[in-house]
Amino acid sequence: MHIILHQPEIPANTGNIGRTCVATGTSLHLIEPLGFKLDEKSIKRAGMDYWEQLDVTRYMNYQEFLALHPKAKIWMATTKAKRSYTEVAYQEDDFIMFGKESAGIPEELLAEHETSCIRIPMLPSIRSLNLSNSVAIVLYEALRQNHFAGLQAQGQLHRLHWKE
Repeated sequence: MHIILHQPEIPANTGNIGRTCVATGTSLHLIEPLGFKLDEKSIKRAGMDYWEQLDVTRYMNYQEFLALHPKAKIWMATTKAKRSYTEVAYQEDDFIMFGKESAGIPEELLAEHETSCIRIPMLPSIRSLNLSNSVAIVLYEALRQNHFAGLQAQGQLHRLHWKE
């Protein structure tokens, strides 16, 4: 799977998302401009010591991303979409795009890709969820649909053992 952040603004969100990507073997794609520098300690703090393991690529703009990934299937997560993120079928190589915290994905992009827009259901009085929470919600549904391929199926206790 691939996560795209289109012009993210808050370093702690990007750090949290990076940690989620490392935990799931997901690539992270950052489309500039970014609202922070990638060497900021708040990104490292949120991503903990996992940031060095992250498969992350930066792009100057959305056009550069498209030029390098011309056949990418992109799901665009937005509060403005007509259908839920659970109503689509994700493939292992799909990209899921999220917009910046203050404005989301530009409406010009959304209008061009209406059938690829998805949303997380919430009460109408709520404007949006936190970006890193939204990424985790949608990403884990996509991974679930693909049977959590490559991920650990069962955890282990540190000092004791599970009863068989």
